[in-house]
Amino acid sequence: MRWHRNGHELGFSLTNARGPGDCYSYDVTTGKLERWTASETAVKTDAFPQAELVRWKSFDGAEISGFLYKPPAKFTGKRPVLVVIHGGPEGQTQPTFLGRSNYYLKELGIALIYPNVRGSTGYGKTFSRLDNGFKREDTYKDIDALFDWIGTRPDLDAERIAVTGGSYGGHMTLAVSTFYSDRIRCSVDIVGMSNLVTFLEHTEAYRRDLRRVEYGDERDPKMRQFLEKIAPMNNIEKIKKPMFVIAGKNDPRVPVSESQQIADALKRQGTPVWLLIAKDEGHGYRKKANQDFQFYATVEFLREYLLK
Repeated sequence: MRWHRNGHELGFSLTNARGPGDCYSYDVTTGKLERWTASETAVKTDAFPQAELVRWKSFDGAEISGFLYKPPAKFTGKRPVLVVIHGGPEGQTQPTFLGRSNYYLKELGIALIYPNVRGSTGYGKTFSRLDNGFKREDTYKDIDALFDWIGTRPDLDAERIAVTGGSYGGHMTLAVSTFYSDRIRCSVDIVGMSNLVTFLEHTEAYRRDLRRVEYGDERDPKMRQFLEKIAPMNNIEKIKKPMFVIAGKNDPRVPVSESQQIADALKRQGTPVWLLIAKDEGHGYRKKANQDFQFYATVEFLREYLLK
């Protein structure tokens, strides 16, 4: 938001489920609201679902919240669910324009849930630190509690749940796929860390100390032992459901080795795994051709393992 130099007009941009972002001004003296831009969306968005704020209790009584987007009424019966976990972990999912993710809702009939598990920002410093160091597993349990909540909803199918996320959300996806494998149908890991120890050892040096504050210092023997114990890579036999692993070969944040090692291990033990590595990408795909390929492949993966 920016104030006009006249002191009574406020300029701001607004993004929501039905608009990718437009500019407005508001005159605080007259109450006049004026829209300045009209973004192109290529398709009509007036029927796109608005986000529903939902809350559930976790294992320790902490209240966790997130946003639910429901498919249109043409899809009857309990709907399959895709849980989308944000990265960071110092981040926060907000109601926003979903872009091509509306395809999951409008064409596939999949409900989307975007949780803000402990460690998310925007809920106070205490909440943002509830997943630090030896508390790492508590944030995994927040997703397990979400699965319980899904089971209480008459419109959602607790027998058909998929989990996805990128970066730290990818690590969460791997952890949930490991420790709660019996509660999901499949998962899509995007540039996720399969072992926080190897991640800390191989990420770019300029990021290492900052990440140690969050995940713990792998040079400390007790912390290293703990991180190795909970690493999805070291519990590979517990991952029993199909997984789609996506990475960029030139990723400076989460080295491609984090994705390659988990995919190779899953293949060796016979767990269905799809692997996509873009040779000309880094931490998340930026080129449209690659983004398109990733999206279409993800749609096919979900059709194969979530919707059948």
